[in-house]
Amino acid sequence: MTLTAHPGFALDPVAEATGPFCTEDFLTVVSRYDDGEGIPASTSDAFIPLRRLDDVVMFAGDSDVTDYHTPLGDGTEALMASVAADVAPGRFVLDSLPEEAAKPLAAGLTDAGWDVTSRVHEVAAVLHLPGTVDEYLTSIGKKERHEVRRKRRRYERMVGEVRHEVSTGTGKISDEFVRLHRLAEGAKGGFMTESRRALFADLAGLDGWRFDWLATGDGAAAIVFGYADDSGYYLYNSGYDPEHSDASPGVVLLAIMIEAAISEGRSRFDFLKGDETYKFRLGAQRRPLVEIVAVEPGA
Repeated sequence: MTLTAHPGFALDPVAEATGPFCTEDFLTVVSRYDDGEGIPASTSDAFIPLRRLDDVVMFAGDSDVTDYHTPLGDGTEALMASVAADVAPGRFVLDSLPEEAAKPLAAGLTDAGWDVTSRVHEVAAVLHLPGTVDEYLTSIGKKERHEVRRKRRRYERMVGEVRHEVSTGTGKISDEFVRLHRLAEGAKGGFMTESRRALFADLAGLDGWRFDWLATGDGAAAIVFGYADDSGYYLYNSGYDPEHSDASPGVVLLAIMIEAAISEGRSRFDFLKGDETYKFRLGAQRRPLVEIVAVEPGA
């Protein structure tokens, strides 16, 4: 499915601080990899980037690669009701919605007479950054502050000098990122298919996307791929070299990146979807994400 450029992208997203995920650049890229057919859903004051796959209406941008979904504009509730009234028999499954984005969508579907259920199905982990690094280190507490420092010392002892570098675009580091990602155990190791490798390469060519990495003599101990804008930094994906796992390169890199984000004046460091323990040890708070399922009465 291809999502063509749309004037609705100029409207403000209903949910704030959603990073790249409701922007024209991101959705134009990821929609190329979506199955299904786009559904026109816009007025002069609202835009909902939707698609239909078989009998299910969902957002453009598969939930495996899109951490936040949100409509745009002030007229979301009325637009959602209008779309629901025109859709042939089927159901809506709208996922990855911050709570403020879920409310008008659920209300619009209810207004159109659909049976609507909502549930929190995921959480994002968001670190709200203070003004200084010292304030941040104080906020995570003595135990975690000690752990961050201890892991950095151990990394220096086992791997060598901590060398944080930043790269953009595709090339040696993007290839290294794919290699490290595929070394992961379990489902993560199988995530980076050739199609997703192409998707990541497309995203790496967009403004705001970058690779942060810990350089070693012959490659990288850990790499993070993410996006930065005026609202903060958004950590999209990561990988590390299992050869250096005892040196905790992932945590060392994240701690450096958080300190850099504070020094750059950013107000948030968003770890995005997932409730992994390390995110909350580093000070993140849960941001609930809602899934709406709507079916026609009697279906």
